[in-house]
Amino acid sequence: MNEHARAYPGRPFVGVGVVVFRQSDVLLTKRGKQPRLNSWSIPGGAQEIGETIEEAACREVLEETNVRIKNLGLIDVINSINHDDNNRVKFHYTLVDFVANWKSGEIVAGDDAADARWVSLSELADYKLRPLTLNVIRSANKFRKSSSFELRERSNTIL
Repeated sequence: MNEHARAYPGRPFVGVGVVVFRQSDVLLTKRGKQPRLNSWSIPGGAQEIGETIEEAACREVLEETNVRIKNLGLIDVINSINHDDNNRVKFHYTLVDFVANWKSGEIVAGDDAADARWVSLSELADYKLRPLTLNVIRSANKFRKSSSFELRERSNTIL
């Protein structure tokens, strides 16, 4: 039996990650399950059958942190393919990363998050984030300062 239910898949899994900002702070979650148990990351998880990728992003943030988001914007799509020692694909995820702003809610770690908190961009190094996660946060920060994100925010697009 696989040590992880998604190991050696017959197809890729689609996952979402959301870089949520509240002013200059970003929302981080501490993983409560494998893979990467007890490591810090952005909230996210797997898309479910019948839900749009945007709905999955909103649901995952709410389930993991009790936070509602607004102004969802696409940042990047990342392929995460990990091979075992025999070069077989052990894990295969297509990760869709978004940026969003805090809408409401006080943080309560839930679902598969062991902890969640607002972190200043200047303190991110203290959380030993994966380089890929740091790059997504930097891209999200640049995007949220762009005119297209500002226009979206002013139009009050809320999911």
